[in-house]
Amino acid sequence: MIKNIASLSAILLLAAPSSVQTPPMSFFITSAGPGNGASLGGLAGADRHCTELAKTAGSTGLTWHAYLSAKAADGQPAVNARDRIGKGPWYNQKGVLVAKNVAELHGDSSRVSKTSALTEKGGVVNGRGDTPNMHDILTGSNSDGTLTIGDGDTTCGNWTSSAADGSATVGHFDRQGGGANPTSWNAAHPSRGCGQANLQATGGNGLFYCFGTT
Repeated sequence: MIKNIASLSAILLLAAPSSVQTPPMSFFITSAGPGNGASLGGLAGADRHCTELAKTAGSTGLTWHAYLSAKAADGQPAVNARDRIGKGPWYNQKGVLVAKNVAELHGDSSRVSKTSALTEKGGVVNGRGDTPNMHDILTGSNSDGTLTIGDGDTTCGNWTSSAADGSATVGHFDRQGGGANPTSWNAAHPSRGCGQANLQATGGNGLFYCFGTT
């Protein structure tokens, strides 16, 4: 009798569906920017926006940082976006792996794409061919994640400007479009101005990437 019960328990255990835990979200594109173009309140303001969106989406236990570079100013050194996001790995809202580490994220095997770069709600952002197109993502960065150095503005006044002039480096999350590097998720081309209307006119909406670290 005991032997039969043990055998039955083993069979039921094998037949039970395995419970694979989905990794928590640690990467997303903002579903909306603050609404003032590239004026994000600096890096600190952008980080707060990431944190608020993640919290609203139910994320807990992670520290959130915007994937943005910034120039040296006010006695503070320059900042590279790649140095703000931790070591990885990073997963989207669906639990899909986007990159194992910093090197993979910025290499040829990066998994950033229209289907993987979801919002904190798990939504797909409009890309090239959609109306409106919002594939320009603010970064201020080169393809390796370091600050874009140029004669002009590359970070919209370190993310404090919403003026019609100025500029910021943007990437194409859907890896399509025009510019010098159209398939780059973080360094496709400079924006034409920093205001919300300027960003929208050239295929953006003031969105940016957020990464969670433990």
